[in-house]
Amino acid sequence: MARIARWNRPIEGTFGRLQAWTNMLLVDHGVFRLFYLNKHRVTERVWRSAQPAPHQIAALKAEGVRTIVNLRGGREHGSWQLQKDMCDRLGINLVEFVVRSRGAPDRKTLLSAKDFFDTIEYPAVLHCKSGADRAGFVAALYLIVYEGKSIDEAQQQLSMRYGHFRFSKTGILDAFFDLYRREGEAKGIPFLTWIETQYDADDLERNFRPGFWSHLLVDRILRRE
Repeated sequence: MARIARWNRPIEGTFGRLQAWTNMLLVDHGVFRLFYLNKHRVTERVWRSAQPAPHQIAALKAEGVRTIVNLRGGREHGSWQLQKDMCDRLGINLVEFVVRSRGAPDRKTLLSAKDFFDTIEYPAVLHCKSGADRAGFVAALYLIVYEGKSIDEAQQQLSMRYGHFRFSKTGILDAFFDLYRREGEAKGIPFLTWIETQYDADDLERNFRPGFWSHLLVDRILRRE
């Protein structure tokens, strides 16, 4: 809680800004995102990316972005403090839609997605830490519940092209869509109806098994959230 409180407040002075930058670059691995933001277009009005730095937020503003959706939870790093500061200065809406990358998707969160997408201003950017897993999952969710796309088309957002590994722990996100394809889509049950009436997150977690080497790569080497 102390770590969250430290960064969940306005930046104070030059030293405070330096601390936030240092934490973002070194603790939150932001130094890598300076060179590659993993930014991709989902639709004409939605993008997905990794955690943006202030200058990258300014570039998004110049491209017409009106809302940044933070998919990360906790507000534990200088990345959040810098992001909040820059969005406030530029007049960009900063909102949160927190999801997990290593656990079965939460039913309540899934059912709230349509209303959430109805309320934000577009163009919008969906971002997590690396832009690979949660950004891909929520981009897929957006395509299904808001754009009416098929599961097959939406699930392409979870791909190695974006740095997603389906055989690691984050593969539970793929397993979620695979489960709906078998138990919902194949029976003609609409996506949100299936979630509300049949989806069992605990059962999905019990039956999912990540691959050892993919888990080692994603969690121990790449240090994903």
